[in-house]
Amino acid sequence: MHTMKEACEETGIAYETLKFYCNQGLLPNVKRDKNNRRVFSDHDIAWLKSLVCLKNCDMSLAEMKEYLALCLGGEPTIPQRKLLLAAKQQELRKKLASVQEAIDYIDWKQRFYDDVLSGKTK
Repeated sequence: MHTMKEACEETGIAYETLKFYCNQGLLPNVKRDKNNRRVFSDHDIAWLKSLVCLKNCDMSLAEMKEYLALCLGGEPTIPQRKLLLAAKQQELRKKLASVQEAIDYIDWKQRFYDDVLSGKTK
């Protein structure tokens, strides 16, 4: 079992965020030790790492709760989970394209400025 501090260190989640996730029900069935402090199993740590990924996918709290509910629903909910993740993946691909356009613009501007500074372009 892992303490809150250990769970934070293993997942990169801030203590306050971990506490918030627990209070929001995003970590079902978290155990408590004899001092009533939360303790996390390896399974909980793996789920926390999944939550980090979902958050990095720009999932809202409501979307993460929906995804958790589907996961708790077992194998019959896999098609719904796939749809939810596919929609999020499509959104991320659009953002990635937008970021790539911005990077390409900066690259072009940097080359232009290099040409100006070298006297190649006025």
